[in-house]
Amino acid sequence: MRFSQLFSKTSKSVSKETESINARLLTQAGFIYQEMAGVYAFLPLGWRVIQRIEAIVREEMDKISTELLLPSLSPAERWRATDRHDHIDVLMGTHAANPTAEASHNASYILNPTHEDIATPLAKLYRTSYKDFPFSFYQIQSKFRNEARAKSGLLRGREFIMKDLYSFHVSEESLREFYEVAKASYVKIYDRLGLGEDTFLTLASGGDFTDDYSHEFQTLLDSGEDTIYIDRVGKIAYNKEVTTEMDAQRLGVDFGSLEQVSATEVGNIFPLGTKFSKLLDYHFTGEDNQRGLVWMGSYGIGISRLMGVITEKFADDRGLVWPAAVAPADVHLVVLGDKAATREAADRLYDELSKADRRIEVLYDDRDVPAGVKFTDADLIGIPLRLTVSDKTLENDSAELKGRTATEVDMVPLGQIVERLSNERI
Repeated sequence: MRFSQLFSKTSKSVSKETESINARLLTQAGFIYQEMAGVYAFLPLGWRVIQRIEAIVREEMDKISTELLLPSLSPAERWRATDRHDHIDVLMGTHAANPTAEASHNASYILNPTHEDIATPLAKLYRTSYKDFPFSFYQIQSKFRNEARAKSGLLRGREFIMKDLYSFHVSEESLREFYEVAKASYVKIYDRLGLGEDTFLTLASGGDFTDDYSHEFQTLLDSGEDTIYIDRVGKIAYNKEVTTEMDAQRLGVDFGSLEQVSATEVGNIFPLGTKFSKLLDYHFTGEDNQRGLVWMGSYGIGISRLMGVITEKFADDRGLVWPAAVAPADVHLVVLGDKAATREAADRLYDELSKADRRIEVLYDDRDVPAGVKFTDADLIGIPLRLTVSDKTLENDSAELKGRTATEVDMVPLGQIVERLSNERI
């Protein structure tokens, strides 16, 4: 990517109404644009981060499941069948917006906040024999929720990108086995995202989904909206909502002895049991020709929410600091100086890096602006490595390599840069 060709631009400041750290920095750095409260456009750099997060999630999900894509719209009857239409406080609907549209087609639909109500009838259509189980499928898709207070940037949106997986089983034992597989897969995802050390499996309420406990994955964050109690030795935590005296007795845990911290949810998994199969009459036929209710699980990860969490987790007073795995590029190339030879060397380096065997993603700041502006923008955008080619560095036929949070710089001969950066990626 050449900076001069980017659709978006950085800005020195953002609206005073932008409360959250992630919304402020991502807007200022030109990653997102707020269309309205809780609704954001992902600009080229921001979309690249989303794609990299999705790629990690997809790679791990493909090891345990199969991807598909379900509709964002659904008929209200789907939600009435599960008795959720009139009880979910974040449920949103849509209908014809004007008389002309009404005359054309006067119908109302639900904008899906989750897909249990749609996934279950679909599974029922294709899988009914015990031989068909267990199975699962997942999707990565936009969701819609009528959030009362959408003022936390990407952490709490009215439209957001989510990965949701649904599993189907002939027994509780089979569900529990897959549940543990999903847990392990989530741990790998957070490790790869750079959040693993500070992300805890957290016991939480089952909410609308189940009477049993569910599990969240909570990342420690000073600005987090949740309070959790963590056991660092056991690497497990408890959401404040399940720290009642009754829960303490049921779980055999002394919550008073645990560390209380702020955190934010980055994923959740629910043992749905037979709730939805009962409501939607989803049975399987067993080996003995007897019918049994299907057991289900639901597993979610907020993709766009993760982008906001990573922003707030790692940002410093100069701007964004992206882990290498999700950064919009691997290296931020800056060219400084007035000599034609300097520009030619930087252009050549950009081409070499982009075409290397181990392709290196480059954001090339080729603009005709002062050095201070380029360095300030590089810090704000937060790509892990900055590579500077200038009139001065070319005197030694080299370039200056510096990590985003490093204090020292390294002079690397131009002929060694591709190999050096390729090794950085291994």
